[in-house]
Amino acid sequence: MGEVIPFVSKAERERIRLIREARAMYDSVFPPAAPSEQNRNASTIQAINGGELLS
Repeated sequence: MGEVIPFVSKAERERIRLIREARAMYDSVFPPAAPSEQNRNASTIQAINGGELLS
């Protein structure tokens, strides 16, 4: 009952959607590498996004 749901603007949702779409296109052209390299890439992406983790 005391759960707080943060507000996410329409522009922010659109930005996240476009990033996910671009990532999917990139992954279709350049398939993900070994798991150790994926972790490094995820860390880089997270750093670029200011610590925000995108799924």
